[in-house]
Amino acid sequence: MTFDFEFALALASGIAVSAACGLRAFLPLLALGAAGRMGWIELNSSVAWLETTPALVCFGLATVLEIAADKIPVLDHALDAAATLIRPAAAWLAGFAVLAHWPSPWAQITAVAFGGSALAVHALKAKTRLGSTAVTLGHGNPVLSAIEDVIAIVILAAVILAPLIALAAVVAMIVVFMRGRRRTQPA
Repeated sequence: MTFDFEFALALASGIAVSAACGLRAFLPLLALGAAGRMGWIELNSSVAWLETTPALVCFGLATVLEIAADKIPVLDHALDAAATLIRPAAAWLAGFAVLAHWPSPWAQITAVAFGGSALAVHALKAKTRLGSTAVTLGHGNPVLSAIEDVIAIVILAAVILAPLIALAAVVAMIVVFMRGRRRTQPA
C-alpha cells in the first residue's frame, strides 16, 4: 500500500470541515458549495447539488439565521439543542463532499466518523457556553459566538486553500476551547 497525498489532504479537509460544522452547521456547506461552484475545490460528484443556486441561497439564508440567532442569549441555548442533531448531519455531508476521490464505501464510512467529530466539537462549545452563561449571566455569549464565527471562517478558508493548515487550526481551536472551558467553570 502506498501513501497517497491527495487522500491525506482530503482526510485533513474532512476533519477540519467537520470541526467547523461543530461550530456552525450551515456555513461550511455554504462555503463548500461556493468554493465548488467557483472551481476552487472539487466536490464529490454525489453532492454536486451543493454548488447549485437553490442550494447556495438556502444555505446562505440558513447561515445568516444561525449566526444571528446565536448572538441572542435566549436563543443560543435553544439553537445549540437543535444543533445537536443538525451539526453531525451537516458534518457528514460536508465531509463526504470533500472526499471526492475516495472510493465507496470508504468515503461514506469516513464521513460518518466526521459526524462524530462535529458532535464532539459541538459538545465542547456547548459546555463552554454553559460556563459562560453561569459566569456572565449570558452577556458573554454573543462575544463567544463572534469568536466561533471567526474560527469557523478561518478553518473553512484553510480547508479550501491549505487543508493541512486547517487541521492545525482545528487542533488549536480545541486547545483554546479546553482552556477557556476550564476558566469559565464556576468554582
